[in-house]
Amino acid sequence: MAAPKVAVVGAGVIGLSTALCITETCPSCSVTVLSDQFSPNTTSDVAAGMLIPHTYPGTPIHVQKQWFKETFTYLFAISNSAEASEAGIHLVSGWQVFKNTPKEELPFWSDVVLGFRPMSEAELQKFPQHRFGQAFTTLKCDCPPYLLWLEKRLKATGVQMYTRKVADLWELHSEYNVVVNCAGIGAHQLVGDEKLFPIRGQVLKVHAPWVKNFIRDGDGLTYIYPGIHRVTLGGTREKGNWSLSPDPGTTKDIFDRCCSLEPSLRGAQDIQVKVGLRPTRRCVRLQREVLSQGGVKLLVVHNYGHGSGGFSVHRGTAKEAAHLVGECTAALQGSSSRAKL
Repeated sequence: MAAPKVAVVGAGVIGLSTALCITETCPSCSVTVLSDQFSPNTTSDVAAGMLIPHTYPGTPIHVQKQWFKETFTYLFAISNSAEASEAGIHLVSGWQVFKNTPKEELPFWSDVVLGFRPMSEAELQKFPQHRFGQAFTTLKCDCPPYLLWLEKRLKATGVQMYTRKVADLWELHSEYNVVVNCAGIGAHQLVGDEKLFPIRGQVLKVHAPWVKNFIRDGDGLTYIYPGIHRVTLGGTREKGNWSLSPDPGTTKDIFDRCCSLEPSLRGAQDIQVKVGLRPTRRCVRLQREVLSQGGVKLLVVHNYGHGSGGFSVHRGTAKEAAHLVGECTAALQGSSSRAKL
């Protein structure tokens, strides 16, 4: 059988990572990435890229932990390499603070990040509104450079990339043997997934080079994440809101909330406002599906619905999706050798 042709639909962090994992685990495959948007115009470009997982209620914790651990290990290796700057990945230390002590003082990911510990009384004095906190070191990914780094890696392995709006997965059946759906919020329309909904996130990217530590309110709504060149201030979680237009009132609210955690931000310069729609569902959709029309079959692998936790688990879910693609190509080769008998 000729090299199986695999199309990956979507070019955010999930699509590009999945394509890369497929080239690593199924080197005989010919891989193409199709998307109507590439960086810098994807939802991933807006993401803060901090490795602090959020919890998917519909996914077993041990699975989420494995995804996070694989992602952390992968990015940590890059952060210790000569490519760290180009890939936009660096270690950052800081605090997660709570107004009341959380039920879970040790989150499931506490032994994956580095140096996780309760904050000292002296540290908590910096946050007079908060009564409890956790200090740790994690990884921060500056998303636009990371996406470009992934694209460069893909092109080096011979992956083709085309700007193309895919309206229906079935339209790819005559060109490709396996289709991988990494369409993010686009999957709502592409495969009619009613369980998928947007959570609108508005963030500010500011110039404040003196801010070196991350600060995150335990409710996950207010956060300060220093990147290599700019600091991301957030944020919002507006369920079901499809608007990509920045809201000036929200901008002021985010800025004020962040300044209450870190007053020196009042001196921040060059404030840019970004909006993204997080593709959210109770659990990531990571599964195989066979579409068929008139006796013709199309093998599909879905990998979407990562919500606001996509960066924290992107590599782990991409590896699992690549494994499912391997199962699909094995099934194809099995059926083609049976056809020859």
